Amino acid sequence: MRLYHFSDDPEIAAFIPRPVRVPSQRIAGMEWLNGPLVWAIEEDLDFLYHFPRECPRILIWSTDRTSAADAAKWLGPHRAAAYVERRWLRNCADAVLHRYELSPEGFENLSDAGMWVSRSPVTPLNCVTLSALPATFAPRGVDLRVVDSLVPLRGLWATSLHASGIRLRNATGWS
Repeated sequence: MRLYHFSDDPEIAAFIPRPVRVPSQRIAGMEWLNGPLVWAIEEDLDFLYHFPRECPRILIWSTDRTSAADAAKWLGPHRAAAYVERRWLRNCADAVLHRYELSPEGFENLSDAGMWVSRSPVTPLNCVTLSALPATFAPRGVDLRVVDSLVPLRGLWATSLHASGIRLRNATGWS
């Protein structure tokens, strides 16, 4: 298995556990996820982070609980879809990201959207620079969909698909 961390910084020699910048409300017993950690994403779902850091986006994919009707309606022939607001598309095209590969040793699987965490410092194995981010989706079976607003997509969480929203506080009219 391959784990990655994405950053704007091309010169990270070691990832030091740190608390999240904006704490999330966690279920009882999981408050520690707001504390000092190094976060990583599994290779299969790393497309969630092929965006500038502050870019709001909604990403969907099927799971073993996804109905054939939801998969056909929302994914069509694609394994996943990524929605981004039109006003962010230029930022996505111009962004340069650095994908750090991390050894899975010492990471804990959160069993949630491919996320893993380490409570200890992590030295990256390598770093690859990514640019022209919109072009990274199609080869991986992910349909990048540009919309005027993410707000009409709130209903995706009521489908049988897995829906993940990132930086939605930055989406127009989301509040």
